[in-house]
Amino acid sequence: MLTIKQKSTFLFDCLPSFQEGYLDVGNGHKIYYEQYGNPNGKPVLFLHGGPGAGFSNSHKAFFDPKIFRVIFFDQRGSGRSIPYAETNNNNNTESLISDIERLRVFLKIDNWYIFGGSWGSTLALLYGINFPQRCLGFILRGIFLGTIDEINWFLYDIRKFFPEAYEKFITHVPLTHRTKILEWFYQQLRINNRSLNLKAASVWAEYENSCSSLEYVERPVSGENALAIAKIETHYFINNCFIKNNFIISNIHKISKIPAVIIQGRHDVICPPFNALYLCKVWDMATIEIVEDAGHSAFEVNIGRKLINALHMIK
Repeated sequence: MLTIKQKSTFLFDCLPSFQEGYLDVGNGHKIYYEQYGNPNGKPVLFLHGGPGAGFSNSHKAFFDPKIFRVIFFDQRGSGRSIPYAETNNNNNTESLISDIERLRVFLKIDNWYIFGGSWGSTLALLYGINFPQRCLGFILRGIFLGTIDEINWFLYDIRKFFPEAYEKFITHVPLTHRTKILEWFYQQLRINNRSLNLKAASVWAEYENSCSSLEYVERPVSGENALAIAKIETHYFINNCFIKNNFIISNIHKISKIPAVIIQGRHDVICPPFNALYLCKVWDMATIEIVEDAGHSAFEVNIGRKLINALHMIK
């Protein structure tokens, strides 16, 4: 079942899911979900990043389908959830947490492991803080705590490491708006001009994608494919992720006795390792592995290997 996708990288074959469907979560939103692997296996909830990125078939490759029952879902407005790229009607962090719990009840799962990276780590932590009794453990990557400092880092400080990507990104922003980058993109993505919406979405998504691995690689994204992540990320960022600043650290005691493994790239400039190390320091049952030759992406060779190893430590 194990397949070598590239030298020294072990990923599993991606098989068809055994169930898929839509769950009506109210406010006009229907979230798309899939169940994958062994129906009687160890239950794992996969939380995608962004917010707004959605999950893809390639994410199945981290999970042994003989061992795990994996629940994937596209968060509000993301992926195949409907309506696509919708940020109105309670698309906020509190609603996403409620959606997760609604999905758990719908699928008749008592408790589960939580697997998430980047924004997925944020949502995993927030769900755990709200429903600790439902969490068996956490496998987290590329820690993002949803703080104002982290949002500003993304907007202004990545340029110190990826100046080429930042130059392409900032070129599209008028000089008069370069101290308010987030606000400018937020408006461009919402004005009544589809062409400008898609252009802004493509620029935003390319910037993030191009900085996500150890090496700088230009990764253009079409406007249609980028629209959800750009609209939803700017929506969450401009609202400080709908949480109080430092909320997660202030409430980590609520899950401090639940085991966690944190996988963090040393050269992750999207979510720098400082936050992962600090989180581990204040979380009694957390351990951390810093991957020296990796950035942010889960699909970098040694990040992927460490994630798979962490999953196989589950009892």
